[in-house]
Amino acid sequence: MEKILLLGSGTQALAIVKGLTKEGYTICMLFEETNYADTSRYVDKRYVCHVSPKSNEYLEFVERIIATEGIDVLIPTGDMSAEFISKNKVRLGKIAKFTTPDHTNFVNGYDKNKLMTLCQKKNYPHPQTIDLSKIKDLSVKELKAFCYPAMLKPNYTTGGRGMIVVNNHQELLEKYPNLHLQYGDYHLQQFIRAGGRQVKIQLFVNSKGRLIAHSAMEKVRWYPVKAGSSCCSISITEEKATDICLQILRDLHWEGFADFDLIEDPDTKELLIMEINPRLPACLGTAIHAGIDWGQIIVDEALGNDSKSYEYKTGITLRHLGFDVLWFLKSPRRFTSDPSWFHFFGKNVYYQDMDGWKDLKPFFSGTYHNIKKLFDPSFKKAKSI
Repeated sequence: MEKILLLGSGTQALAIVKGLTKEGYTICMLFEETNYADTSRYVDKRYVCHVSPKSNEYLEFVERIIATEGIDVLIPTGDMSAEFISKNKVRLGKIAKFTTPDHTNFVNGYDKNKLMTLCQKKNYPHPQTIDLSKIKDLSVKELKAFCYPAMLKPNYTTGGRGMIVVNNHQELLEKYPNLHLQYGDYHLQQFIRAGGRQVKIQLFVNSKGRLIAHSAMEKVRWYPVKAGSSCCSISITEEKATDICLQILRDLHWEGFADFDLIEDPDTKELLIMEINPRLPACLGTAIHAGIDWGQIIVDEALGNDSKSYEYKTGITLRHLGFDVLWFLKSPRRFTSDPSWFHFFGKNVYYQDMDGWKDLKPFFSGTYHNIKKLFDPSFKKAKSI
């Protein structure tokens, strides 16, 4: 049976290793530090590499693993590993199989400002946005007249790093220069006030733009409370938004997996396109427990196998127990959340940071990893900017 190399060890990797193992695949994993999936009983071989995926040393390390283990399929699980495979598509494509857009198309979707430019051109629903990289003088009338408060967002970043709210034009003038030095080019974006839904939509398109599979979920709780990662999500359907996301991928000539973040404007009730994540989301287990076997889909497409059909269920709840406990301690909605925070068990309730009593190591190693991050000064600084 084929061998698979996963690049990354987060909860998205944990969500797919069990199913792939049951199908008979051998699972190898490359990661920087112990997280969740690397301690799973469903991983057969582990490699640790502390160099950046942007380096030539990392590329050569991956090539050695592919040669040594006889790897057939590569699956990226993070933004950096997804970009790594796209950037080295031609070279890696000679020795392993995977699905990814050409790097130019990848950047056009991953760069938040370029995505907003496409949405504006095609009239897709999105927040009002101004590209700051094209403005030399921040005192121009356009920025003074912008509707504040507004979001300052880096064009190219992950996990909300470098994003801040500016309440007026003066704050923009004061904060932007230092942020630009740290995170590069920025755009100024309409601030969507709290009260609307947060939705994620996943799609896989082949090289001809045909939709292979899709799923959707609503984030109902997240940590940090103001803006963070999902700690409770529910599988849903969003046909209209899914159609828009599919058209965007076709406009981009995208190939492979993509995960869209959308936020509902509480005033208009319209779902707005915010960004494309070019990799598996951490809460991917929501869709997998709802019936969409994303791991198998990605492998089948990489190997050229016939697509399987899947039965999708709505109303599946996925909780990240560690983050949900932190949410409970910080949120004023702790007793009024829907679904209830106290709803721990049920046939439709699953957990992102653990997968049954037979595979508990990932929960403890991942929880320890997250506790270390919470006390890491550089991580706290990046998240609090």
